[in-house]
Amino acid sequence: MKNPIAQLNKLFESRIRLGIMSVLMVNEAVSFNDLKQLLDVTDGNLASHLVTLEENGFIKVWKGFVGRKTNTTYSVTRAGEKAFKQHLEALEQMISGLR
Repeated sequence: MKNPIAQLNKLFESRIRLGIMSVLMVNEAVSFNDLKQLLDVTDGNLASHLVTLEENGFIKVWKGFVGRKTNTTYSVTRAGEKAFKQHLEALEQMISGLR
C-alpha cells in the first residue's frame, strides 16, 4: 500500500484552494463574487489562488457579461475533479489508518 501522505496534492494544502475546489465539486459553476463571499477572502487573494488552479488545469474560467457588468464564473475540469478526489482519498486513508 502506498503512503497516503505521498498521495496528497500540494496544490490543495492551501485552505483557500481547498475551499475553492470543495465549492466547485458540488456546483456546476460558481461566480467570482459568490466564491469570494463563501470563502470570505479579498479579491486579490481569491484571484491569485484561482490563477494557480487554472494554470494547473484544475478549473475552467468563463468571462461574460450580465448586463453591462463583467461576470466571471468557474467550474472544475475533469483533471481537477480527479486530482481532488485522489487528494480526498489520501486524507481518508490517513484518517482511517489512525483508528
